[in-house]
Amino acid sequence: MLNRRHFLHTAAAPLLAQRNRKQAAAPTRPNILLILADDLAAWMLGCYGNREIRTPNIDLLARAGTRFANNFVVTPICSASRATLFTGRVPRQHGIHDFLTPRPVDSPPQGQKEPPASFAKETMISDVLAGAGYNCGYVGKWHMGGDTKPGHGYSYAYTFDGGSSPYQDPVMYLNGEQKKESGYLTEITTRGALSFLDQQQAGKPFFLTASYFNPHTPYTGHPQKYYDMYQNTNFETVGWETPAPNALREKDLLKDTVGNLRKCAASTTALDDQIPALLRKLNEKGLRDNTLIVFTGDNGFLLGRHGLWSKGLASDPINMYEEVMQVPMIWAWQGKTPVEAVRPELVSFYDLVPSLCDVADVDPPDRNLCGRSYWPIASGRGLDRRDVWPGTVFGHFRNTEMARDRYYKLVVRDGGKGPGEFYDLRTDPREKKNEYENAAYLTVRERLGKELAAWRAKYV
Repeated sequence: MLNRRHFLHTAAAPLLAQRNRKQAAAPTRPNILLILADDLAAWMLGCYGNREIRTPNIDLLARAGTRFANNFVVTPICSASRATLFTGRVPRQHGIHDFLTPRPVDSPPQGQKEPPASFAKETMISDVLAGAGYNCGYVGKWHMGGDTKPGHGYSYAYTFDGGSSPYQDPVMYLNGEQKKESGYLTEITTRGALSFLDQQQAGKPFFLTASYFNPHTPYTGHPQKYYDMYQNTNFETVGWETPAPNALREKDLLKDTVGNLRKCAASTTALDDQIPALLRKLNEKGLRDNTLIVFTGDNGFLLGRHGLWSKGLASDPINMYEEVMQVPMIWAWQGKTPVEAVRPELVSFYDLVPSLCDVADVDPPDRNLCGRSYWPIASGRGLDRRDVWPGTVFGHFRNTEMARDRYYKLVVRDGGKGPGEFYDLRTDPREKKNEYENAAYLTVRERLGKELAAWRAKYV
């Protein structure tokens, strides 16, 4: 004979089991660690084929997950590119078209003094994730306006003014409060990231951006051991050339190309040395298994290729060479991304926000985004058979635009009125021969031009 307590327990058991099944089936949102470098091109890393700049830890991270062989920025300059990375929107939409610099710079051309007032209303990936219950932290260079206190859902911000701070003894800002730090900026950035990770607990997801200044100029102020690594390296495989007649920004560095390559390589390896500390902390906290690690750079760099040093503003007119448009994109999540995977699809910075939203199981911002999620590709699941990944990526910087597919690249200026470029990347991957006037490419040139015009008109 059942007593009342036994009866209620028996009657409630199916409901309790159903609730437990729902809780067990509910998705556990992953932690996300975004490691962002400054002025780091894909070609500068060992995992992308570089034979002389030492990046063993980044290379190991690439082997532990999925590396995108063809990841492009929209704008080959820092502030505008970062704005696209974090909003998923292009410069015509978010309003940052250039690098931000309220002060005069040492070489022309000048940048943009500040973001438009409307930029404060942009929705960043941190806003979305904070609304979904994430602890959001940002450490290092911001450079999108409001550097001392970024806002946008970040409860922890440990930043510096990337336009002026040196590598030694930088002025930092912890949630808006100025803090003079002693030591090496790169290691200070890592310590700030570790401090944020120390505050995290399993069960409460976090989104952390560790934004390093390396390997941005100046190339002074790094620990001597990194310079010593390269004192006898001649960079014979880099492909640097004599200075081009149209060299512009940072052209003075071309007076000693090998010497400055040694210094830049030292800065890059110093960045590489920060990766193990971040991974160790994730392991110590028991967070590694449920943390997606994303590694990228904010724009590419030339380092003497094409006889130029800097990025998009390295030349007059603006260039959109592969070296400045392609940056690394590595996704590593233990048990979720296949190891040693290399994906050939053309992906863009405007795809990152939809991709991270997909990973976190949240809706992307309803802001006329032109990107889409490549998480199915990064995870190795692949797209639905009826689905096709876009075959063209686009670029936009000041008066210059780009449309690039698997085989060809079109660059136009002033809506087609300025000097144009067209490259057959199958036979000319280093973009040495401009085929813009070659009638043999007229059909494909017109096709890419129409795709570019449609992209321009749709995303405003």
